[in-house]
Amino acid sequence: MWLTTDQQRVWRSYLTMVTAFQRAMNRQLQADCGITLGDYDILVALSERGTLRVFELSETLAWEQSRLSHQLRRMRDRGLITREGSNEDRRGATVSLTPAGRAALEAAAPGHVALVQSVMFDGVGVDELRVLERWTTTALSRLAVSYQSDSS
Repeated sequence: MWLTTDQQRVWRSYLTMVTAFQRAMNRQLQADCGITLGDYDILVALSERGTLRVFELSETLAWEQSRLSHQLRRMRDRGLITREGSNEDRRGATVSLTPAGRAALEAAAPGHVALVQSVMFDGVGVDELRVLERWTTTALSRLAVSYQSDSS
């Protein structure tokens, strides 16, 4: 089974947009604040949810455990987060924001929000937002069902 011409065009455009936008966000964060998009994602999750166990953070971000472990080590080395708990049981360890991590997030957020606003939402109407929301919500629901059946 193949995608239709229209589906293929939209799919390729979507993939190109996601890649280019992630690159732009990463560049903006590094230039403005010296943090990466990965740092920002973790800082946001911890600011919204508080102290989390490593496995909860992994699930929140939908990141593989190894990627998260490497990112957390780098962030801990820079004083952005604390990681406490057992080295043997990585799932049992907890992660929290430090004052430096909170300050980095507060410094990064305005520029990041401005970029997201200008790229993704300026000039987009309410009806277009509803269609986009329905599209992404449906895809995420299908992925959740697929993921649940894979892990059973």
